[in-house]
Parts: sequence; structure tokens; C-alpha cells
Amino acid sequence: MTAMIQALGLSKHYGRKKVLEDVNLEIPAGRIVGVIGPNGAGKTTLLQALLGLKSVRGTIRMAGFNPRTDRVKMQEQVCFIADTAILPSWMKVSQLLDYTAAVHPNFNRERAEGFLANTRISLKSRVKELSKGMVTQLHLALVMAIDAKILILDEPTLGLDIIYRKTFYDTLLNDYYDDEKTIIITTHQVEEIEHILTDVIFIDDGHIVLNESAEQMQEKYHAVRVSAEQDAEARALEPIAVNRSLGGNYYIFENANRAALENLGQVHIPDLAELFIAKLGKNTLEENKEAHHE
Repeated sequence: MTAMIQALGLSKHYGRKKVLEDVNLEIPAGRIVGVIGPNGAGKTTLLQALLGLKSVRGTIRMAGFNPRTDRVKMQEQVCFIADTAILPSWMKVSQLLDYTAAVHPNFNRERAEGFLANTRISLKSRVKELSKGMVTQLHLALVMAIDAKILILDEPTLGLDIIYRKTFYDTLLNDYYDDEKTIIITTHQVEEIEHILTDVIFIDDGHIVLNESAEQMQEKYHAVRVSAEQDAEARALEPIAVNRSLGGNYYIFENANRAALENLGQVHIPDLAELFIAKLGKNTLEENKEAHHE
């Protein structure tokens, strides 16, 4: 299957600081990918590189185009929502719709107006009269009305209340996404997107720590709450992380024998936040041993 997004050997250094280091990605159509990492991990630099907004070493193809040398053609197939929506403050909403329809061949004005109908935004209002949350809603409506092959969302719902955040992701999944599109999302609100993701990428210090499909993760990672009496048995199975709790410990395992885990207690799939902390080396056995001896 041809990759919709392909990145090979991406590296970016500022002096001795490595922002990206030998990053490789191959993402086909029909995937919703969550890129998750702490502040300063390289998420924004990676997205900017994919969009041709930042020069890096390596090779990039977006919908088959080089984002720097084939920029105009690529922009017809790629949409981007940054964490801060910036729109012309003097324009009326209706004028902004007119402008977008005139400059982008894949813009569907009727669809944009349909999104806006679910907000309190008036077509007669000027952008400068809108609240920060409403400007974000307007930006989302404009971008989601463009029939692009690739949609990149960098903290797309920042500044929105919880009700509209849920509405946005429901709309993204039900009214925008199809098996010909590829969507990349970065967000700190991991719990709000994990149910829609087909793939997950963890990035830390410019390195890809994890790159798995949701199906692979469900087969590979498991968690069990273990009683104090079975603690030694659980440790023998080499968990990748442990959280101390009253009455026992909560362990996360990678590629462990499922039958052996079931002997310890009820097995379930760890959520993304738990797995992220585990893969980045927090709450490890070594740290807990040190804390136990202090």
C-alpha cells in the first residue's frame, strides 16, 4: 500500500541539541494517528517539517509531493490547524468564506456553513468581534470544509470548552474522516482522542519511542493490579512499569504471556496516558525500588 505520508531519516539539530533524530514514518490512507509527547519532545518540529515549514535532513513525501519543492500542489491536498488560530480580524465571517472558496479548489462552502450552524457564530460578525473559542471554531469549520487527503491537527481544540471538543471529534470521525484520508493529531488531552485513533506514536527527545497500531497495542500491552502476596511473581514477568497502591501494585507489561498474567488478576489494556508514562521510563521498578529504600 502506498504511503500517504512518508518520512525517512528526519533529523534536526540546533547546535548540540537534537530536536529530531533519525525519525522514520510511513502512514497509509485511512489512518488517524495520535502523536503524543511531552513539551519539547519534537512534536511541533516534526509537524512543521512534514508541512515544509522547517528545513530538516531527510526525505519527506506528503500525498506524493515534496513539501518544499512541490509546495503549491501539496497544499491542495494537505490542511493544517495550528494550536493558535490566526484569521484576518477585519473580515466578516461571510467574507472569509468567500475568500477561502476563491483560493482553494477543494473548499465546500455549504459544508463550512453547516459546521458553523452548530455554533453561535454569525456570518455577519467580524473576526475581531469573536471570542478566542469562536475564532477556533471558525478556523476548524474552514479547514474541515476542505476535501484534503491529509489533515494535520496541532492541539486543534485548545481554548474550547469540553462540550465543543467532544462535538469536534465526533464531527471529525463521522462527517470528515474516510478511508482515503489520513489525519495526524497532537494533543495533551489524550483521553479525549484515544477512542478514535487507529495508530499511536510516542515521541521523546526527538526520538520515536513507540509507533504501533491500536490493534498491535491491544495485543502487546497489558496491565494487572497485583496483590502484595503475588508481587514477586509479577516482578518475575519483567513489567515495564509499576505504580504502588494500597493492597498491592499496578503493573504494566509488554509482550508478556497472557495466561501467566491472568494468574495474577484481571487483565486489561492500559490507557494511553498510563502507557505513555511507562514507555518514557516513569514509574519504573528501579524508581520504585529507590523510593522504597529512602
